[in-house]
Amino acid sequence: MTQPRLHDVLIIGSGPAGLTAAIYAARANLRPYVVEGFNAGGLIAGGQLMFTTEVENYPGFPEGVTGQEMMAKFREQAARQGAELETADVQRVDLSERPFKVWVGEDEDVLHLAKTLIIATGARANYVGLPSEEQLKNKGVSACAVCDGALFRNEAVVVVGGGDTAMEEAMYLSGLCSSVTLIHRRAEFRASKAMQERVLANPKITLLREHVVAEVLDPAQDKVTAVRVRHVDTGEERVLPCAAMFVAIGHTPMTELFKGQLETHDNGYLKVRPGSTATSVPGVFAAGDVADFTYRQAVTAAGTGCMAALDAERWLAANGAH
Repeated sequence: MTQPRLHDVLIIGSGPAGLTAAIYAARANLRPYVVEGFNAGGLIAGGQLMFTTEVENYPGFPEGVTGQEMMAKFREQAARQGAELETADVQRVDLSERPFKVWVGEDEDVLHLAKTLIIATGARANYVGLPSEEQLKNKGVSACAVCDGALFRNEAVVVVGGGDTAMEEAMYLSGLCSSVTLIHRRAEFRASKAMQERVLANPKITLLREHVVAEVLDPAQDKVTAVRVRHVDTGEERVLPCAAMFVAIGHTPMTELFKGQLETHDNGYLKVRPGSTATSVPGVFAAGDVADFTYRQAVTAAGTGCMAALDAERWLAANGAH
């Protein structure tokens, strides 16, 4: 029987956080092994940016870049620095003792051991769940106003949601777009009173309560032209012309693998020590959106990926493991 390989640093995930961690760890001669993902939880290697068309707010790309192109450059740089990348999913982990055990492959068929572990599995945006919405993702349907709002300057857009995030997105978009309609299924909003007052005072934002989006138009034109909304009580429908629909009904952190093994916040995101990427288990670090429910940007994810690699390197040195 083949002995499992022991890695100084094992990284789970290959978005900006995971690949930046890989670059830094490789440059520190830690020979990182990156399980970049295959199809876990609906995400693929490269993370959420693989579903993003134009990225215009990442430093170093003045003319913009597609999400796929940007992640290809991240990956190429990590490999060039010496990171080993495997296109597979992690099926199970055991963090109860060191070295940590990580099973990789569809049938949990390959066991890897790790002195340190960097978790960069990300978070998946929640969507309404309409076939038309799926067809128009990145063609006017988005879950990130900061990422995509500038593409719809001076056009009418809609935001779906009723919490603080939805209202923050609506406020942000009101500075770019001609009008914003905030659609919420209930009569009352979950957002804080202060946030509601700001939105109510904004003349460019219209509130549409007790309505749901029934369909996004128009897949036949390969772009968003309107949304069909339905009143939750009367069933009455109408069409609202718009150039984009921003969905702000939350994200689901990809933490299923670590349930019962790592401390999480009430919302499911991994807890890290303030000013660090250290989780509740020594030697395990978390970077990117899996531990960030505030910013969720590619540039902040990359920054925490750098932090995680440095934290892992220092932990190994302090514990005589490298």
